[in-house]
Amino acid sequence: MFIQIIQGKVRDAGEMRRLSDEWRDQMGSSAQGWLGGTYGITDDNEFVGVVRFESREAAARNSTKPEQGEWWSRMEACFDGPASFHDCDNAVMFLNGGSDDAGFVQVIQGRVSDPERFRHFMEQPMDMLHEQRPEIIGGTIGMEPDGWFTETVAFRSEAEAREGEQKELPEQAQRDWADEMAMMNDVRYLDLHHPWFASAPMAGMTS
Repeated sequence: MFIQIIQGKVRDAGEMRRLSDEWRDQMGSSAQGWLGGTYGITDDNEFVGVVRFESREAAARNSTKPEQGEWWSRMEACFDGPASFHDCDNAVMFLNGGSDDAGFVQVIQGRVSDPERFRHFMEQPMDMLHEQRPEIIGGTIGMEPDGWFTETVAFRSEAEAREGEQKELPEQAQRDWADEMAMMNDVRYLDLHHPWFASAPMAGMTS
């Protein structure tokens, strides 16, 4: 799986949301290899789009379409300055990968010192996490070769997410998570209080 992250300060949030829906409705069904996406705008007007494709090649084919270029020119005008892009071939989903019914999404960004170790950790079965934190539906992680990562965590609601943050995991799980967190630097959290989603017709509810 390939993940592309698009970010930037927003000039026109309403038009950005409208154009996101337009792409889903008018171009999503013909975008070969597109799987879905998670989108939102933070309280300080930063847009985050996490878009999933089957492969980098599928994403590249889509970007060369004339209609994609015309659409992006209108979308780009919604940003207050240039948008940034991060292309992640090293991408995984955990638990159920997320849900179009999620009420709250937290985006975590930073850098890990050992991307492959982190990927291996996140690919392990997470039955304990699901049992202890049932409000976590799932999520995605995209990493670049230098260790820069974007993680999305989908929750049923923000209230349940905040309540769950206060819970203590079993001792071994706490140690495991602490070991992984020690690998992270320059971590920032972006809260999407009103996320929106899109899924390819055959991709199911796993945006």
